Amino acid sequence: MTPLQALQQHQQLCDELHELALEENRFLQQHQRAPDAALLDRKRQLLSRLDDALAALRAAPRDGENQSAMRQALDKARARILQILQLDKENEQLLLRYSLGGGRPAGGTIVPPSMLQKIYQRHN
Repeated sequence: MTPLQALQQHQQLCDELHELALEENRFLQQHQRAPDAALLDRKRQLLSRLDDALAALRAAPRDGENQSAMRQALDKARARILQILQLDKENEQLLLRYSLGGGRPAGGTIVPPSMLQKIYQRHN
């Protein structure tokens, strides 16, 4: 496999990972809970394929073939990876928010004014 082919395979896999991250993001925003096992299994399978693609990239010979096409493909892959990382960070924040929330409303607890008055009186 040539380095350009390995990079193109990696780019295709990055596109699939991006689509999966978008799907996970939509799921988290709509359902406000952790994704189903099917989505997590798909993510694991894609990550396994990503390991294989990275191994192919490392094993590809580094000859001087069409440097401009390689540079363009590399820049495109890097841009997609940054998008995936940003989406993944947002997904982690949503997952954390919904898992810690436990289905409670986003607002705080309501404390009666008399309780607040007692607290202030103790600390004066």
